[in-house]
Amino acid sequence: MSEKRKLAFSKANYLIMIAGIIVLAIGFIIMTLDSEPYGFGFLGLTLGPIVVMLGFAIEFVAIFYKPKSKSDTE
Repeated sequence: MSEKRKLAFSKANYLIMIAGIIVLAIGFIIMTLDSEPYGFGFLGLTLGPIVVMLGFAIEFVAIFYKPKSKSDTE
């Protein structure tokens, strides 16, 4: 039982996930800053959703990112 347990993701994956969550939060905050009624301005309809989609893309990359291990190069 001295075998070390492995997590599903590496440290790099978790750091990328945290970055994606931060970008998602920034996107939602941008959407709330729109001064037009019901968010029908540039921030609510264009910039905010683009930033949110970028955040989801970062999360997608974080899930599928596989860091190179030292044993792969041998």
